[in-house]
Amino acid sequence: MVARADTRDYRQLFLQDAPMMDMRAPAEFQHGAFPSALSLPLMTDEERAQVGICYKQQGQQAAIELGHQLVAGQTREQRLAQWLAFAQANPTGYLYCFRGGLRSQTVQQWLHEAGVDYPLVLGGYKAMRRFLIDELSRSVARVEIVLIAGKTGSGKTRVINALTRAIDLEGLAHHRGSTFGQLLQPQPSQIDFENCISIALLKLLAGEQRRVFLEDEGRLIGRLALPDELREKMSLSPMAVVEESLASRIQVVLEDYVIDLGNRYAAAFPEDGGERHRQKLQADLAQIRKRLGGERQQAVAAMIDVAFAVQRNEGSLEAHREWIGALLETYYDPMYDYQLSRREGKQLFTGTREQVTNWAAGAA
Repeated sequence: MVARADTRDYRQLFLQDAPMMDMRAPAEFQHGAFPSALSLPLMTDEERAQVGICYKQQGQQAAIELGHQLVAGQTREQRLAQWLAFAQANPTGYLYCFRGGLRSQTVQQWLHEAGVDYPLVLGGYKAMRRFLIDELSRSVARVEIVLIAGKTGSGKTRVINALTRAIDLEGLAHHRGSTFGQLLQPQPSQIDFENCISIALLKLLAGEQRRVFLEDEGRLIGRLALPDELREKMSLSPMAVVEESLASRIQVVLEDYVIDLGNRYAAAFPEDGGERHRQKLQADLAQIRKRLGGERQQAVAAMIDVAFAVQRNEGSLEAHREWIGALLETYYDPMYDYQLSRREGKQLFTGTREQVTNWAAGAA
């Protein structure tokens, strides 16, 4: 078999979701990486720190020798076994380190000595990250954004997920976007979030079509910030507005924040998932106490407690509709009406969730 060459074709790496193993230390990977990458570090954080100190005090050659001492014997064999397993499972993949330097070259050489020729990404993480930053700017300049807007519970994310030329920003952020939107799954790092957006736009703009649908979002989705240039373009983009009845919107919120989130808590915490779920909603509610008003916040808090008690004792979810409806009518709807009145983007279409989905599918 002819050995594959090392590559600088970052565009194809991301368009093809090429499997990549990341040789950097775990802390580096956690700070920022790519969705198709797996952390299989040459050195642990502690080992890397020791080598770094040695490099500063004694120079490169001494640092290299220390690295080989730290990753030797059984440790080396265990890590080599992981790299060999990845290479076997991903014959079209690549390996990389921070700059495509000593760490990836060392692993590449060890793999070669074990009988496997595996290519590396020239320039490493730094070059790929730079490519995605620059590509995001190019994509934002080219893309024609249409926002899917609508009141809380109108099912905007459902519309986004039904379209092929759309990006689910909340899905990438692991957050539903509202004060109550935190999921059990932790949010990615800011860099990971930006990388995922850039890759998603890269794929959608690979052909001649330029229109992309995004959900109307604020600057922050949870603790993650939309890239400034993307947020600026979104603020001026036209929109399709989803209009649903209050009853329909209550049902969507019930499905997302009570049923789905409740199932997640029950799966993660079999003994007290329901109580943890209740406490989570109460903590979220407390965050908007100042904007909601003390009396209304206390009233909604009481409704939440009653709803969970009814659910626990009778197995019914109906009482949850009361606090959901109260929040929508007294807090979320007035806030949305105010925000919509200040928007500069043109409204291209207004309809039910089904109508907007059908219109957007035809307009893509």
